[in-house]
Amino acid sequence: MEFLNAPTISLVILSLAICSSTSATNSMYYSHGPNKGAYWPSWSIDFPPSAIDTTLFSHAYYAFLSPNNVTFKFDVDYPTALSLKNFTTTLHKKKPSIKTLLSIGGAAEGPILFSHMASSYDSRKNFILSTIEVARKFDFDGVDLDWEFPQTPIDMVNFRHLLHEWRVAVKKEAKSTCRPQLLLSAATYYKPEITLDNVYRKYPVKSINKNLDWINAMCYDYHGSWDLTTTGAQAALYDPNSNVSTSYGLHSWIKAKIQREKLVMGLPLYGRTWQLKDPSLYGIGAPAVDVGPGIQGQLGYADVEKFNIQNNAKVVFDLSTVSVYSVAGNTWIGYDDARSVKIKVEYAKTLKIGGYFFWAVDADHEWKISRQASKTWVI
Repeated sequence: MEFLNAPTISLVILSLAICSSTSATNSMYYSHGPNKGAYWPSWSIDFPPSAIDTTLFSHAYYAFLSPNNVTFKFDVDYPTALSLKNFTTTLHKKKPSIKTLLSIGGAAEGPILFSHMASSYDSRKNFILSTIEVARKFDFDGVDLDWEFPQTPIDMVNFRHLLHEWRVAVKKEAKSTCRPQLLLSAATYYKPEITLDNVYRKYPVKSINKNLDWINAMCYDYHGSWDLTTTGAQAALYDPNSNVSTSYGLHSWIKAKIQREKLVMGLPLYGRTWQLKDPSLYGIGAPAVDVGPGIQGQLGYADVEKFNIQNNAKVVFDLSTVSVYSVAGNTWIGYDDARSVKIKVEYAKTLKIGGYFFWAVDADHEWKISRQASKTWVI
């Protein structure tokens, strides 16, 4: 039998202790300060990862990657591999460096693929192991699931199973490789309960608390091109006429007993546009007949600023909703600016939640909004 000498034994014990402490950590990255996230659209031609000002964020999300709809594993082609590696390498080398997460899904993917993936143990296992493999291969710090949205109560049950099995797998992988656990997050509806198409379902908050590091509550898209009859504040902090608001959504999550530090508030860096029925009636809720400029009535904040200048638009800050809108002729645009975001971030701070995130980082104008948010939430 070969015996280890005292120095060797000490090194082995130290190594095991270090491995244990790093792999056991869930994700204390965000607990030392607010979670300041931003999604980067991988299709953004004129805004590479190198353009991201990392002094303003703590986490960046690569949007998006989707699994194969049969195997539920990831088929990463060569151009995508280059894009993934460039994203993590660039942001890790920046000063300061920030955490990178691979975001899976997105609105364009829709809910069906994830509903099928989560419906059985084997398909969930394929998906989970593949997410870990891809995240490690391309040096991501974590994985973010953007399932928009679970459609039925059964989907929510399977979502709960998925989170539990994902965390078990992440813990096991971290322990076996002696690396920190991958971060796990999910983009969710703005509130924990969803009733769409007359189907009620509720997120499994207990499972979220136990298995996710945080959720990104999508506190926007309250109004848009799906309702052309009236204008609307698409990310209202308050709504005097309904519960469709960020304040209601955040309080609903808290009432459902989510751990506050795991609740992250979504902020949009884009506006929603309409064509007014009568240019003389232009308040929030004014009659409309069609979408305005932008793709499907959506315009990035930088383009909103440009439109306002070029068209000498009337800009109105609406205190009742804490939102902004601009009017030029029959064009109406509802959006957030630095002032409304400042108030929203201050509000989130008073709730003692985990932080905020932006969709999407390439749409800001000279970092006006991102800088204001970061400056507002300083520990």
